[in-house]
Amino acid sequence: MATLTVSSKQTPFPWAAVAIASYTEKAQLVFDETVTATALQLNGSTVSDEEEIVHALAKAHGLADDSSKSPAFFALAKTISTTTAVPQIIASLDSLDDHFTYRTFLVGHEITAADWMLWGAMKGNSRIPGLLKNNNHPHLLRWFSYLESLDSIQAASASLATAKASKARSNKTAAGFALGLANAEDGKVVTRFPPEPSGYLHIGHAKAALLNQYFAKMYHGKLIIRFDDTNPSKERSEFEETILEDLHLMDVHGDVVTHTSDHFQTLFDLAIKLIKSGQAYTDDTEQAQMRLERGDGIASAHRDDSVEQNLKHFEEMTAGTTEGLRWCLRAKISVDNPNKAMRDPVIYRCNVLPHHRTGDKWKVYPTYDFACPVVDSIEGVTHALRTNEYRDRNPQYHWMIEALALRKVNIWDFSRLNFIYTLLSKRKLHWFVDQGLVRGWDDPRFPTVRGIRRRGLTVEALQQFMLAQGPSQAVVSLEWDSIWAMNKKIIDPVAPRHWAIVTDKKVPVTISGGPASPEIKVLPKHKKNADIGEKKTVYTSAILVEQEDAISFDDQEEITLMDWGNAIVRSKTTNAAGEVTAIEMELHLDGDFRKTKKKITWLSQSTTANPLTPVVLLDYDYLITKKKLEENDNVADFVTPVTEFRQDALADANVGDLKKGEIMQFERKGYYVFDGVVNGNLEFVRIPDGRAASLASKAGAPAAPPAETAKAEGAAPPITKMYAIEKVYGDDVKAGNATTMYAVENIYKA
Repeated sequence: MATLTVSSKQTPFPWAAVAIASYTEKAQLVFDETVTATALQLNGSTVSDEEEIVHALAKAHGLADDSSKSPAFFALAKTISTTTAVPQIIASLDSLDDHFTYRTFLVGHEITAADWMLWGAMKGNSRIPGLLKNNNHPHLLRWFSYLESLDSIQAASASLATAKASKARSNKTAAGFALGLANAEDGKVVTRFPPEPSGYLHIGHAKAALLNQYFAKMYHGKLIIRFDDTNPSKERSEFEETILEDLHLMDVHGDVVTHTSDHFQTLFDLAIKLIKSGQAYTDDTEQAQMRLERGDGIASAHRDDSVEQNLKHFEEMTAGTTEGLRWCLRAKISVDNPNKAMRDPVIYRCNVLPHHRTGDKWKVYPTYDFACPVVDSIEGVTHALRTNEYRDRNPQYHWMIEALALRKVNIWDFSRLNFIYTLLSKRKLHWFVDQGLVRGWDDPRFPTVRGIRRRGLTVEALQQFMLAQGPSQAVVSLEWDSIWAMNKKIIDPVAPRHWAIVTDKKVPVTISGGPASPEIKVLPKHKKNADIGEKKTVYTSAILVEQEDAISFDDQEEITLMDWGNAIVRSKTTNAAGEVTAIEMELHLDGDFRKTKKKITWLSQSTTANPLTPVVLLDYDYLITKKKLEENDNVADFVTPVTEFRQDALADANVGDLKKGEIMQFERKGYYVFDGVVNGNLEFVRIPDGRAASLASKAGAPAAPPAETAKAEGAAPPITKMYAIEKVYGDDVKAGNATTMYAVENIYKA
């Protein structure tokens, strides 16, 4: 595979080259902060000019690149990439918008090299993405956004972000979307994901599962889902079902499902073969003593027992006798190898418990160290992907295959995934379940696949994040911000917008100049995406706003009621505690919403004809108070006291149309996933958005001083965070509408 080397610090960044490398998968992308220019290594030659790189990769992939119109767009791309004058840029954007009025792509009916060259030039010009957000070029924006939304481009963007954030600038980091496997042949690659059926999959397993599927698809090969069921003490059939369900939640689908137990007889026969060849021996050394001897490089007293003695003891093990239970089988590799994984590892042990698939047939079971390489070879696996915590055992893996004269398998290492404030140990997660500190293995606070999906993490974000990690070998504890930020980019364009008011913070408002009786207007659920559908908004002269908004209003201040228009605060009533208990406003639809500082959400007060919907808003903290638990730490000493936060609220009735698991946004509150109906209330789980404030541990956070205390001490009024947000409507929205009651822009323009 070709190699495309770039630096994340290049200005402008070579987006066209990176995009086409990602899209075609014809070049492995390497970030090297020491280089000063883009370089494509292809067929023994080096190409540095970006336009030539685009042509070369397009040709290698068979991408359309021969239109007579293409050169003009390549020339335009070169001009756009260096233009800084806004009038010139807008002129080019106007022309392109006209071109895309009746076209999907620049030339023809599919993506071509010209599309990537122009897209890269626009992406690399710091002014253009911002100008496109003004919605003055809808056809061009559609094309630009479509290319940017492709999975390969999203993964490329994530890889760039990872490279920029890397502290080890001198290291080369390959981007996950264009990784290559050693000795891989298209159509012949076979990967496998071998979970043990003893629990639920967590986010650490997700990386392995997604990478295995990614490479199988990349090389048009096959993915095996294999249950490593060699320990009857921990495994159950129901866990196999839940694991398959977990994989389905991640959109991972194997071509075949197998079990290590399918090969028990073969494994047993091969163990006998090792004994007879003098490459394995039985041992009854106590476990603690064996661990000590292996650490000190001391040979077992049974290491030189005869083949006949070893076969006799292994026969006792096979029968599960009292004598057999004392023994295990060890591979005879080395006594004092510097790599302690090579010091005669145990490859078979006795277990008389019935197996969930084979029943009482077997009393001896292979260890993972023996079964994994053997079954990989037998099942045709070409590339065994596993975390680098197994790296010391890779020579052991190869020894097993060579000793048994089996087909060789390539090993591909990747770093284990760890997150701060997160437990991935099944034993410790079990403890939380047993103690009743969570509701189950699908609790939104859990790092299980079920938990993070229930928290609102999308499959797309999970896939992009895992691929963006690339082949990095560094074992670090990652922050959660990157993956949730990716998730936000995916859900924001498609999440319907609704409103909610916290029940114990609601403030009644009387509107003068409002409708005499309730009126209903149909509005889009998403102002920038009409495909999301429509909702009904009720307008009355009696509405509700939240206390945080109400307390911030100044007398006679003009504010904007979102999806309605401006209103002037004529009077406020407060209680002894300084809380607002009632407000009177006067509707002022001729006011300019662009001049108001506050755009607020509101709800018409509930009536029999137009009732509001009771909802519960749920938010969560980390389960532990320490970023990383050490091996000897007692998890009970680091449990966060309170990890679930519930707020009763009232929402617009449109939320009743949501289905469990659907993602939406309560505007100015955050993104939520509908978690179902409990005790008649719709429950919504808040989805982190990647911002530091939403991800910081809430344990021990100081409470804000009461409003009356601050007032008594002469402090400044409480600072609200409610308005530190992006403009709700954007700068391009124009006031005015056919109706005199609702100053709302019509999204469905003629």
